Amino acid sequence: MTDVQTSSPDPIDVSDDQAPVEGEEVAAPADLDREGDIAADYIEELLDIADIDGDIDIDTRNGRAYISVNAEDGSNLALLAKADTVAALQELTRLAVQNKTGEFSRLILDIAGSREARQAELGALVDRAIARLDEGAAEAALPPMSSYERKLVHDIVSERGYVSTSHGEGRDRHTVITAA
Repeated sequence: MTDVQTSSPDPIDVSDDQAPVEGEEVAAPADLDREGDIAADYIEELLDIADIDGDIDIDTRNGRAYISVNAEDGSNLALLAKADTVAALQELTRLAVQNKTGEFSRLILDIAGSREARQAELGALVDRAIARLDEGAAEAALPPMSSYERKLVHDIVSERGYVSTSHGEGRDRHTVITAA
């Protein structure tokens, strides 16, 4: 059985949010609430079919609906928490939302803290790249990643006092780090 909880926006904690790009249309709060509800229903049905326990929280921040699925220790939710699985489920959920609303969805799905774990991995990746710079490299290129992950990397790099830019197109778009 899955429980769905809605939490109010937290205007202070936006450390992992991707701000809308200039000129990009931001969804109205009511539209984001509807997006979140549709996504939660979709995920809840998927969990029921797979016989996986999980509690669903719906949040809206920075023009996005955030869906978090968590469970008690010992749950089989970890089966879905691998980065590639979360990315695939996020895309399927976005498609389900788009099918119902007719609008593009920018929702973010987190399963069992996978986003926080990925942010920690990205932090370690940035630290290794900065170590290469400290050893004399002019720049350090990271592997291609999603726009959301590149945004997280840009934030981490900035916090460390370095500069980062995105290079490439499509699936090859990646981040390059240089000294400030």
